[in-house]
Amino acid sequence: MPRRVIRKWRPPLAFVLGGVLAAVFFLPLIGIAYFRLAGGVLGWAETSWMIAWMALMATLILGFLLWRLVLRPVRALTEFAQAEGEAAVPVHFGTPEFSQLGDAIFAMTARLRGREAVLRSYADHVTHELKSPMTVIRGAAELLDDPDLKSDDRARMLGNISTAVDRMQGLLDGQRALAQAQEPMPRGTCLVSEVIEPAADIVLERDGVVPLGATLLGVVMTHLIANARDHGATRIVIAWQPEGVRIRDDGSGVSQGNQDRIFDPFFTTRRGSGGTGMGLPIVRRMLQAQDAEIALVPSQSGATFLLTW
Repeated sequence: MPRRVIRKWRPPLAFVLGGVLAAVFFLPLIGIAYFRLAGGVLGWAETSWMIAWMALMATLILGFLLWRLVLRPVRALTEFAQAEGEAAVPVHFGTPEFSQLGDAIFAMTARLRGREAVLRSYADHVTHELKSPMTVIRGAAELLDDPDLKSDDRARMLGNISTAVDRMQGLLDGQRALAQAQEPMPRGTCLVSEVIEPAADIVLERDGVVPLGATLLGVVMTHLIANARDHGATRIVIAWQPEGVRIRDDGSGVSQGNQDRIFDPFFTTRRGSGGTGMGLPIVRRMLQAQDAEIALVPSQSGATFLLTW
């Protein structure tokens, strides 16, 4: 989740700049008027010194306000951006405009970090995952080069090549889908019932409004329902709750050792049946783009996921 700026009342930037311009315009006029009125009482020298001290105090006060309300937040945001998000995160800003700017920069930093994670996952996982099908293709190609290879073995080698190519295509499609999932979908609200297609194995236990667009929630639900069915679920219960939406199934569940890895790109327990391990990472990326989250919560049987925002 992107870091949020702590909201405290501060004058708008237009008020600050307007006050400075008004002071620059009116202070000389006030000084001239006071000089003419008090010059004959205190003397020209004393009046000049008094006006000089008043101008100095006004300059120091205006300078302090500009430093605190304008210069300091600009420097803090600049240091944060130059450090690529590793510097101390500013929490207070001088004006509402700078607070909004801070929120926007923090959100942008979170999105850039997510995209950087995708690039790392591509280097760390796709490269590793592609080695296996490439090895199959290379070995099959070497065997197919043998003119004495039997027709049955040739057909089997061709089948291995086709399977390996399908595996590679699935990995690349999953990586592309994960990158696209970071692009925010239209925001809005919808009822859970709007995106649930009636089915014998789906039970909508409680309906309610969620702060997510129907398109996004529909994609998320489709992924979770398909994932539950792939793991043997015959009953999927969906319930709206004040803290979020709970999706519970009676499938094979998630083993203790895999619970911390199910949201990692390319982690799958269905590799033999064509699973790429990209479904849940895609769901998480899509929700995070809308400031929402998904988590696996403890359950006595099957698997239970909780969507929160």
